[in-house]
Amino acid sequence: MSIPKLPLYLDNASTTKVDKRVLEEMLPYFTDLFGNASSNHSYGKIAKDAIEKARSQVADLINANTKEIIFTSGATEAINLGIKGFTEANSHKGNHIITVKTEHKAVLATCEYLESKGFEVTYLDVDNNGLISLEQLRNSVTESTILFVIMYVNNEIGIIQPIKEIGEIAQEYGISFFCDATQAVGKVKVDIEKDNIDMLCLSGHKLNGPKGIGALYKRQGVEIIPLIHGGGQEKGLRGGTYNTPLIVGLGKASEVAKIEFDSNVTNLIKKRHELETYYESNNIGYVNFKEANRAPHIISVTLIGFEAEQYLMMKSKEFVASTGSACNSEIVELSHVLKALKMKNTKNILRLSF
Repeated sequence: MSIPKLPLYLDNASTTKVDKRVLEEMLPYFTDLFGNASSNHSYGKIAKDAIEKARSQVADLINANTKEIIFTSGATEAINLGIKGFTEANSHKGNHIITVKTEHKAVLATCEYLESKGFEVTYLDVDNNGLISLEQLRNSVTESTILFVIMYVNNEIGIIQPIKEIGEIAQEYGISFFCDATQAVGKVKVDIEKDNIDMLCLSGHKLNGPKGIGALYKRQGVEIIPLIHGGGQEKGLRGGTYNTPLIVGLGKASEVAKIEFDSNVTNLIKKRHELETYYESNNIGYVNFKEANRAPHIISVTLIGFEAEQYLMMKSKEFVASTGSACNSEIVELSHVLKALKMKNTKNILRLSF
């Protein structure tokens, strides 16, 4: 297969390419080492050992215990398993969840589903920098609050929430804390102990790993109920045959991300500075949230004199990126994140991620 000449890729918050070292680690488990990890023979044992190694690699990336990692098909499944599984298992303690208006759609849709089942959900506002108010968070806690659901890094604008302080408030009130860290791991130091996080999701394809694999971190002692029944895999929390090659890939991607964290972040900050300087010095656009605490791999730019869709079409042979609109078939609507931020010139907003 011949690969066509492609433009520069600046849409890594959407998905990343698989690291060659990750691919090399995966390949034997598609071919020679193809055994079912649940089988009690040498082929099965080899696959099982590879899965447990990957579990350890993922745990090391976020400073978790190996026993606290549950493999899923991705962050969306991990979100559903963590939030639905927790609320169902703990509904006798309360029925109130606190989340944020700028969460990923997977979180918001899950919360909407739970509202239809009788749960109450408070959706926190954000300020002009996309940050929640810790005072509003405290004031929203009730006797029936059982869960905070707040993302680490926003996937559209790159803003980092005050996760450590949120975790401390959760701990103070005896409330569990679920954190979507999909855009954080590998780019921001994530430490579930220092951040007081009880559950966390991540995804392989945001981390130079393969698509179709992710993980849920669940602190020991936190009770959840499975979404998928049918086997004893993952301590009975996710039935189904282990996807050994993808799990191995997520493990290797996590290992590489941890080892190369400092050099990667330095490189990302350099790229961010170069791109921001280019847009501002050439009067093409101005950088949003420049003074806020941001992850190093996402830039939000408001273009001057161009709508983002128009600009990307003009530049399509040079590079690809994302706009501030969410497209679903022929329907184009303003991003819920930008709505919550009440930003001006929303059609001119461009997301660059690397």
